[in-house]
Amino acid sequence: MKTTMFLAATLAALACGAAHAQADGAKLYAEKTCVACHGKDGKKPLTPEYPKIAGQNAKYIERQMLDIKSGARANGNSAAMKGVMHLVSDAEIKALATYIAALK
Repeated sequence: MKTTMFLAATLAALACGAAHAQADGAKLYAEKTCVACHGKDGKKPLTPEYPKIAGQNAKYIERQMLDIKSGARANGNSAAMKGVMHLVSDAEIKALATYIAALK
């Protein structure tokens, strides 16, 4: 019985955490101007050269943002993001990646 209650409480806490992360990610997506280039839903970028990012793997999105921020990735349209990424913390990058991955 105690194990079941513990598991239920843990799952509830994780669900609340995930919902909070989604809300934070949505807020950051607007605040950090992601919406301007990738579209409100991540499916309608400003130009055909910008990627559709909705539903992309979270780890992949996170790595790309970190690489653009550090300068490790400087190809293609990454120069457009370089000017914004210095304003985004690593924790915010993780929240954004989680949010973007959940967009369908």
